Amino acid sequence: MPRTRIKICGLTRAEDVQTVVAAGADAIGFVFYAKSPRYVTPEQAAGLVAAMPPYVSAVGLFVNASVEEVRAIAAVAPLSLLQFHGDETPGHSAAIASAVNTPFVQVFRVKPDTSAEDLLEYEQRYRAASPLFSGLLLDTYVDAYGGAGKVFDWSLVPEELAPRVVLSGGLSVHNATDAVVRVRPYAVDISSGVEASKGIKDASRIRAFVAAVQDADAIIARGTTP
Repeated sequence: MPRTRIKICGLTRAEDVQTVVAAGADAIGFVFYAKSPRYVTPEQAAGLVAAMPPYVSAVGLFVNASVEEVRAIAAVAPLSLLQFHGDETPGHSAAIASAVNTPFVQVFRVKPDTSAEDLLEYEQRYRAASPLFSGLLLDTYVDAYGGAGKVFDWSLVPEELAPRVVLSGGLSVHNATDAVVRVRPYAVDISSGVEASKGIKDASRIRAFVAAVQDADAIIARGTTP
C-alpha cells in the first residue's frame, strides 16, 4: 500500500527545517511571494535548502511570477519542484518550468460549485501544456492568494483523480486522518495548521500531523474504511 507523501510549507527558520525532516516529511515549501508573511528571500531559502538532507524535496511557491523572477530565484536557491499558486495559465506555467527545467505543481482553488469534470479538465489542460507538469494541488478558494486555513468539500474530488493530487486547504492535526482516508490523495500539504505563528512552526503540531497522516495510511492498509 503506497504511503501518503507529506509537504510542510512556509518554512522560514533552520530549526523548523530540522524538525520537519526529523518528523519524516517528504518535502519542504519556501514561499517566494513578497506579500506573504512567510516570504523568504532567495538567499534565505538557499541557506535553508543547504541544511536539508538528500531525498527531501525543496519546493518553491510562486504567485503570478514572471519567467525572469523564477529564473533569478532558482539560480540562487536550488529547487526540486515549482508550485504555482496564482492565476497562471497553462502556457505561462509551462514557459516558467521550461526556462528553469524544473517540474511544477499547479494550484486549483476549489469553489463550492466546482465539479469533478472541472478538475479533470483543468488537469488535462496543464498536462497537455508541458511534460514538466507533475499534478494539481487542490486548495480552498478565497479572495486572497495563499492558504486561508479553510476546508473545501472533499467529495468534489473524483476517485480517478485523487491518487494524483496534492490535498491542501484547512488541513490540521484534527482532520488529517479523515481527509486522507476519504480522499486518498497522493500527498498532503499544510502550512498554517502546524504553526505557532505565521512563518513559525510548532514542532509538536508537525509531529502530530505526520502521525495523523500515517494513521490514515494504516487504516487504509487494514481495509477498515467505509
